[in-house]
Amino acid sequence: MELRQLRYFVTVVDEGGFTRAAERLHLAQPGLSTQIRQLERELGQPLLDRGARTVTLTEIGAAVLEHARAALAAADRIGETVQEFTGLLRGQVRLGMISGAAFEMFDVAGVLADFHHDHPQVGISLTEDTTERMLAAIENDELDIALTGLTGAPIGSGVGVEVILETTLAAAVARDAPVDPAESAGTIAVADLADRRLICLTRGTGLRGVFERSCTAAGFTPDIAFEAAAPPFLLELAARGLGTAIVPALTLAEAANFAVRTLDIVAPRIHGRLALVWRTDRPLNPAAKVLLGQLRIAFGGHTADTGDDPA
Repeated sequence: MELRQLRYFVTVVDEGGFTRAAERLHLAQPGLSTQIRQLERELGQPLLDRGARTVTLTEIGAAVLEHARAALAAADRIGETVQEFTGLLRGQVRLGMISGAAFEMFDVAGVLADFHHDHPQVGISLTEDTTERMLAAIENDELDIALTGLTGAPIGSGVGVEVILETTLAAAVARDAPVDPAESAGTIAVADLADRRLICLTRGTGLRGVFERSCTAAGFTPDIAFEAAAPPFLLELAARGLGTAIVPALTLAEAANFAVRTLDIVAPRIHGRLALVWRTDRPLNPAAKVLLGQLRIAFGGHTADTGDDPA
């Protein structure tokens, strides 16, 4: 019994007959039929009932089919494992990343450079996009891995998520802005942001999604006066008195550097999360599997919860 015979058998079943199976396998139909009959002789039992127009499994054939699929899957995994360990990875890895995604905190370029050095025959594509579009691309098998924010919306089954950074959101205003009566000991409630002109990340990003969901829960639609893809620009707008920026929490030194005063958003606290996302309901190709492992190792030590309340 040979693996190719099992592959021929499975293909005939999947295609529903010898003609289409032969076309898919690029074989002559008589040769394919001969190989299946040889397999049946070796097993001592017929696997297929050959009708005038249809081919169906015998009872024994149905039992053998499950094991044939398992054997072929195991053989494929063996080949992938050998490729991984010998460094002969080939193919393409499609990586997505939110615009301006924490380049200062995560050395994405360094990880990609190391991966390319170890596996120069693998093509790598890197795309910047919003959270919503990248999650859709993961679902539609248009991306292998995404480094993305989470909006707080449910994520479909079959998708793996590993949070690598967690922070709370804060409101930033110009350093010399008058103190609002709603501000208390450096905090502001979500509901008290209802009447403010807000400066936010663009729609479709994780932080924007989390913030909007919190506003909806508080009973209002936020007044977004300005939006941009990079938090530093939001802070520059806030420092010029153009509104209240909704940004990840800042240290005192960072706030001073941007000439803003920050207020912790409470009631409730809002948590932003950055995560690696990939499909778990189907195998990643060997190259993507290795890159995902390197990203998880490189970024795994950055997970942090800067808030006091649970998400």
